[in-house]
Amino acid sequence: MNWLWRRVFATRPTPERRPRITLRSQPDVPATPSAGAVELPLAQLAERYQRFMLGLPDAASGAPDHPGEPALLRRLQIVSERFDVRSLPRLPAVLPQLLHALKNDNVAGAELAKLVGRDPMLVGEVMRVSRSIYYRTLHSIQSLQHAVVLLGQDGLRRVATQHMMKPILQASAGARGLVAGQRLWDHAERCAHASAFLGKYAGCDPFEAYLAGIVCNTGTGAVIHLLDVEEVAAPEMLSADFLEGCAQVAAQLTLRAARHWELPPNVTQALTEFAQTEMPATPSPLGKTLRAAHVLAMAQLLSDHRVIDSCPDLSQAWPERFAPMQLARCQQDLQHQFEHTRSAV
Repeated sequence: MNWLWRRVFATRPTPERRPRITLRSQPDVPATPSAGAVELPLAQLAERYQRFMLGLPDAASGAPDHPGEPALLRRLQIVSERFDVRSLPRLPAVLPQLLHALKNDNVAGAELAKLVGRDPMLVGEVMRVSRSIYYRTLHSIQSLQHAVVLLGQDGLRRVATQHMMKPILQASAGARGLVAGQRLWDHAERCAHASAFLGKYAGCDPFEAYLAGIVCNTGTGAVIHLLDVEEVAAPEMLSADFLEGCAQVAAQLTLRAARHWELPPNVTQALTEFAQTEMPATPSPLGKTLRAAHVLAMAQLLSDHRVIDSCPDLSQAWPERFAPMQLARCQQDLQHQFEHTRSAV
């Protein structure tokens, strides 16, 4: 099964632009649709997202169920169950040491710089980010230690996490994989940002919330590749239930990857809950945060890529877990943070 993660992100060419739609956050709370728009409930937001990520066309109106769907899903499940996690890409050797050091609030900048200096690629990323407009200072960055101090522990955690996950999510074999890998990374950035934002209301560790968000979609790449290998006929006939099954396969692969990488216990627990079909009655703080962040990120992603006209208002989606104002602020922050992406698409 080693080929599975070596060529995990191959997918089909980007399909033609889909008709734009307006979404509402809950089936019984209609929004005012724009002229000629199609109104969809929250459940179908997930279906639209899955089709976009997997490179599948829109569902054919009134089409019967795909005749080979059950067998195809079972094949995906069998391959994922047999997958050898030892073939997964390993994390950069310096990363566990660096993340451990960053748990100590009193660690010196010189010590952190020494750890970062062991990975030339990480050094380049730290210097690049520290010289960006966001961190711009009166004096130019002249040393790695200066850059590390400027980023601070939170900034350095995020740079290190992106350094770990971006190559994995964007890994591909050919141009089609590049499309899928970029979409996976686009979602990961938004989900991590939303998870860290909502995590402060749930009492989560900021870094663990960010890490959970950025890794939660890792297994989707494997499903993309497997579907590409299958060369599915009439993909427009695949049902929403099949897509949900694909999402479950992906979540299980993500969980196995997290355990293999020995991610923090709170992150692994959140991913365990994320892999379940239904949210537990009493989810962990990070588990409920990750579920909400994933949906907010998928809505923002579809909006940014103009698959839908505008991002739906999801402030009332989980009143038992987050106050509407908290969710509204998170959506506003996502829009602000990634508005440059929409203009570039």
